[in-house]
Amino acid sequence: MSLAAAVERPMAVSSHKDVPATMGSGAGDLRRFSSSASLSSMRAKSIPEDLASILEVDIDVHIPKTKVICTVGSKSRTVEQLMALLKAGMCVARFDFSWNDAEYHSETLANLREAMQRTSKLCATMLDTQGPEIAISRQSKGSEFYDEGSAPPIRLSEGETIIVTTDLSKPCDNFYLPVNDPRFPQMVQPGDIVFVGQYLFTGSETTSVYMEVLSTSGVEVVCRCNNDAQLSGELLILQIVGKEDPQSSTLTEMDKRHIVEWGVKNKVTFISLSLTKNANDVLECKQLLKQHNSECRVIAKLERIDALRNFDSILEVADAVILSRACLGLDVPVEKIALIQKLVLMKCNLAGKPVIITRVMDSMTSNPRPTRAEATDVANIVLDGGDCILLGAETLRGDHCALAVRTILEICKEAEKVFPYDDHFRKVMDLAEEQDFMTPAEALASSAVRSSMKVQASMIIVFTETGATARLLSKYRPAVPILSIIIPHLKTKKLKWVLEGDAEARNCLIYRGVFPLLAEPSASTDPSKLVTGAVLEQALNVGRELGLCMSGSSVVVCQRVSNCNTVKVVKLK
Repeated sequence: MSLAAAVERPMAVSSHKDVPATMGSGAGDLRRFSSSASLSSMRAKSIPEDLASILEVDIDVHIPKTKVICTVGSKSRTVEQLMALLKAGMCVARFDFSWNDAEYHSETLANLREAMQRTSKLCATMLDTQGPEIAISRQSKGSEFYDEGSAPPIRLSEGETIIVTTDLSKPCDNFYLPVNDPRFPQMVQPGDIVFVGQYLFTGSETTSVYMEVLSTSGVEVVCRCNNDAQLSGELLILQIVGKEDPQSSTLTEMDKRHIVEWGVKNKVTFISLSLTKNANDVLECKQLLKQHNSECRVIAKLERIDALRNFDSILEVADAVILSRACLGLDVPVEKIALIQKLVLMKCNLAGKPVIITRVMDSMTSNPRPTRAEATDVANIVLDGGDCILLGAETLRGDHCALAVRTILEICKEAEKVFPYDDHFRKVMDLAEEQDFMTPAEALASSAVRSSMKVQASMIIVFTETGATARLLSKYRPAVPILSIIIPHLKTKKLKWVLEGDAEARNCLIYRGVFPLLAEPSASTDPSKLVTGAVLEQALNVGRELGLCMSGSSVVVCQRVSNCNTVKVVKLK
């Protein structure tokens, strides 16, 4: 079933322990695990028939394979706050350029780097572009943006008339909503439904408003409010429900400046491309990065119907996908969201591309516990094959940032115990065998995962230069953790030779079950000895220290470095 078919609609209006682990010499954060929990071997289990057994205390403590991405900002930008998120299990820090400026985000990034050094934890970075979104201009009398939390709320009542205007000299209040897109009056017509609210805050009808367009004239659009609402906060977004804008450019000039002047300069790991419409948008972003010699990876963000209609071609060229359920929920009937989510997860899993899901625990923005529905939602994302959970307001403005991360990971751990690993492996293998040719890398990865199942291994160790083999292992979803040992490699840059590997390690942080370590530089001198030499012994020692393996355990070791392709099983004494 295609996503295009799924979106067709009738036309109608516990706390984790800190366990640092090193590989090689030195104290750099790149030689550390990105987790904050002890590792132990985990066997795939079936769902218990006895409900009482679920309530028993489980002594099998393992690291969650599912990763957590945190939006960092007003409540999560100090060194101490970021340290708490890293200890809780944050793997990627997201910098949302829809609000505030590059200087603000640079200060947060500097604090993140210090937090990583203090905690010895690896964390990737993500620049989230603004894209061609329409924002409400919330300016004070001095034309300066309000500080976070200082902008007065806008109170609207059902049945009231409010004017959306492109005249930015108008005050933003209960009568006028100035917007930053001068084309807006030409984009709507009477009868259209317009949404205004905070995507990162909540979907509550009391903090967002749906308005019906009554008339348009010049720079003004007269609308009628369909519900009571109190709009607060610095960032308010406007979206025309169910209406595409084919003339807008996904990668705006401002986005390009942010990517080049901030993203490339700061060597961010991922670009999250907001409002992706088609594969050409992703290719344009990749070309821009290539022009500036950046190896940053591009993640396509699915937010509108046109992205779903072009999903297959987008998936082919994107490095990963974000299913943005906030924006998408305005374009797609609510009863279709679940099926769309399952299809996106399935297609990404079969393609071996990480899939990231948003909007999972809105209630934890202000509450210390999620709702039962939210907890079930997170578990189902894991059971359906999700790689990452992306937190927005929960960590950007939330009162319980670190607790939200810990809560999600506890839920993920429970769901991962009963994930159908064997069924998933068979599905991916069946698809691979339908093709006429399997690449050597695919053959190596699938053989390693099959071996781990046959010998009931406690972990998989993979030696790789680019991280590609580790990412392929994740595609086959082994029941045990994948310890990815990144071998530094020499690369020429402007007549200089440099030893690289840190970017490859960070790239692995959005892949389910993959935990990267950077080997010491000497490991690159003789790749043929990796599966038998001192580096392997160091990796096994890390496993022993963290409870991954012990005397009598079987460990699958695979390698795809230079011309060495090897899979073997090591029995620990």
